[in-house]
Amino acid sequence: MQRRIPLFQALFLTGSMFIPSVATIASAQDAAPMPLEEAEPGPAPDAEDTPPTVAAAIDLLTVVTMIDEDASITGNGATFEVDGTPVTLVFDVNADRMRLFTRVASSDGLSGAQLKRLMQANFDTALDARYAIAGGLVWSTYMHPLVSLSQDDFVSAIAQTVTLARTYGTTFSSGALSFGAGDSNAEIQNLLEGLLGAETDI
Repeated sequence: MQRRIPLFQALFLTGSMFIPSVATIASAQDAAPMPLEEAEPGPAPDAEDTPPTVAAAIDLLTVVTMIDEDASITGNGATFEVDGTPVTLVFDVNADRMRLFTRVASSDGLSGAQLKRLMQANFDTALDARYAIAGGLVWSTYMHPLVSLSQDDFVSAIAQTVTLARTYGTTFSSGALSFGAGDSNAEIQNLLEGLLGAETDI
């Protein structure tokens, strides 16, 4: 069984966020989590003395462990699964920022039309999550300040990030809503008409 360190200790082990490379993130989502050395338990800080960003980070990690009890907790985030989809959370308590992301697909060979479609989705159907490209991969990602992110919004962010990854190549949507002024509704209608046409031909 994987060992975990208490959330307070995990957050105080590092004073700033470790920024992993894209290659490190991609391999981490594939590999089995490495066990952490168990630190000697110490006195927990008083709630009144806990910086707001640290308290906010603890709240996020609490939600993560509720979603996936086998989540791998680190000093600056966690890696966990949502219905089989690996998701990574990183945060910086000094900069008051957090980020969620999951790998979607290889970006090698994407055509101009496919890149345009990603940008269209980012405008209207991706909602708060976004498609991004880094290190030869397409990612679904979400970014927000730590302190002002509620637990409900964090759960919504996780759902949007995972849904956006799963709808890549079809509706490119992170949920049921869309901004009507964009191009995606017409693109989705064309997709549906194409599917209906294909069924008619069979």
